[in-house]
Amino acid sequence: MSGTSLDGVDGVLADFADDGVRVLAHSSAAFAPDLERELRALNSPGNNELHRGALAANALVRVYANVVADLLKKSAIEPTAVRAIGAHGQTVRHQPGAFDGTGYSLQLNNPALLAELTGMDVIADFRSRDLAAGGQGAPLVPAFHKAIFGVAGSIVAVLNIGGISNLSILGPGADDVLGLDCGPGNVLMDAWCQLHQHRAFDEDGAWAGGGQVQQNLLEGLLSEPFFALNAPKSTGRDLFNPRWLAQKLAQAAPMAPVDIQATLAELTARACAACVERYGISSKKLIVCGGGAFNSHLMRRLAAALPWLDVGSSENHGLPPLQVEAAAFAWLARKSMLGQEIHLENVTGARGARPIGALYWA
Repeated sequence: MSGTSLDGVDGVLADFADDGVRVLAHSSAAFAPDLERELRALNSPGNNELHRGALAANALVRVYANVVADLLKKSAIEPTAVRAIGAHGQTVRHQPGAFDGTGYSLQLNNPALLAELTGMDVIADFRSRDLAAGGQGAPLVPAFHKAIFGVAGSIVAVLNIGGISNLSILGPGADDVLGLDCGPGNVLMDAWCQLHQHRAFDEDGAWAGGGQVQQNLLEGLLSEPFFALNAPKSTGRDLFNPRWLAQKLAQAAPMAPVDIQATLAELTARACAACVERYGISSKKLIVCGGGAFNSHLMRRLAAALPWLDVGSSENHGLPPLQVEAAAFAWLARKSMLGQEIHLENVTGARGARPIGALYWA
């Protein structure tokens, strides 16, 4: 999985033999600076995008292939023992329902090249069938969250904080799951930290923790119409990006960069908390995964905004935060290989359960 944080690739080797998930190995690879810059640039309109996007997809897939090789080495598993690779690709545009009623969600990928480099079957193109069925195409992970973190007879909330944050509400019934994107996760905090601290991210939220939340700015940020939309809804860097932040800051009084970072952390916490309050008020625990789970300042702000909830990392529930999304796409790839449909009607708004993913033979 390479998500909207644009920080690199996480991969897992997942065993589903006992109907659960057992991670046999985990591997991460950072993007080379030139590839990261190109992927970031391709999130916005620019010159010669088709050519640049095709070459960036090839480069991305070579990173995927290296991660696969590292997973096999770490686990001492032969390639022939792996049934398939689930390769999501890198989202560079997400416009569900826009323009013509169907819209699109575009992931840079070259699954044929990945099949060639690894000698394994590859499942890719996870989102387009959901879009074709009238859905948002995102988020897709709530079905996996239900399978792994769901508790019969209880309501559980799962929050993934990557570049964008998304929430799953896992109900007591077998297929009782709701999900939606909440808004920015790490994307704005990372961009502001890179600009002013020259670091990829605000480690442990230490910089944000030293600032003061600016209420007028926070209210201006939260006035974005996306936050008031009903589910199903999804978003991405198309909306929440440095240009959006610059426009909001231009309407506010000057303030210290550290205070802006504190306000951006509060924005993420408030947006996520608002979704929990609206859709998961009866839940007793909030399981947090993704890179945001390592930001202790952000975790404290979430806990403060949701005092009735037990807020904790997915590490405490059997799956470390950086393994959850990669495991989710392994799980979705397995469902695709088995020809099983995914129930996302209450998540994406699709017209019913649908098979997702496309197979590229080894």
